[in-house]
Amino acid sequence: MGRAIELHARHTAGFEDRVAHSQALLQQAVAAHAGRIVQATSLGVEDMVVTDLLAGLQLLRPQTVALAMLDTGQLHAQTLALLPQIEARYGQAVERWQPEPEAVLHFVARHGERAMFSSVALRKACCALRKLQPLERLLAGRSAWLTGLRREQSGARSALPFSEDDAPGRTKFNPLADWSLADVWHYAALHQLPTNPLHDAFFPSIGCQPCTRAVALGEDLRAGRWWWEQDDAKECGLHVSTPAQPALPTPASA
Repeated sequence: MGRAIELHARHTAGFEDRVAHSQALLQQAVAAHAGRIVQATSLGVEDMVVTDLLAGLQLLRPQTVALAMLDTGQLHAQTLALLPQIEARYGQAVERWQPEPEAVLHFVARHGERAMFSSVALRKACCALRKLQPLERLLAGRSAWLTGLRREQSGARSALPFSEDDAPGRTKFNPLADWSLADVWHYAALHQLPTNPLHDAFFPSIGCQPCTRAVALGEDLRAGRWWWEQDDAKECGLHVSTPAQPALPTPASA
């Protein structure tokens, strides 16, 4: 049993209702967007849960729901090692979307390998190059996408809806919005999900290698992301809140 499971996994009141609600939301999303919907997975534990929920509902088929990830060129080896495990377990290839090589070479030549530590502006420029631009290509032609975001992850996400307008004609679904960290790890333990070993080393939120560190006991879940910056709302820009779409009602026990 991994350290993260030992530390976080526990059954809490309403867990089964939250699972059922997430399953219903996924079924609703896929029914409306089959063949035009993708799960953009970070390969973190939350996204592993979403992938497994899709598979359990027999929705995880290339012609129904695609699986895709952003390979920024700066991910930990432990993160990338999950790809063959996912593909073997679920029998579906994971799309890998990468930044434009020439743009990366130009950025590094001009600003250096550690430009993200020089200023917030350069860090955000690096995120745009390595994440936002590949995401734009990943989502092109698709009408919906699925995330593993949760309200508990940060103050900036505390009002996260189950679905939201992401762009004209495109919806973002957040089926784990009301799940707790205990819920996520309880599900992972119940279903013996493969998870990133960095979670066991106190990395609750895992991004690019230079921009992620372990957190200390009592620190915020996202304290290990861009820890040298003073801004409380530390985001790369992938997830920006927009007006909520109608969604299934939240379970009463959530």
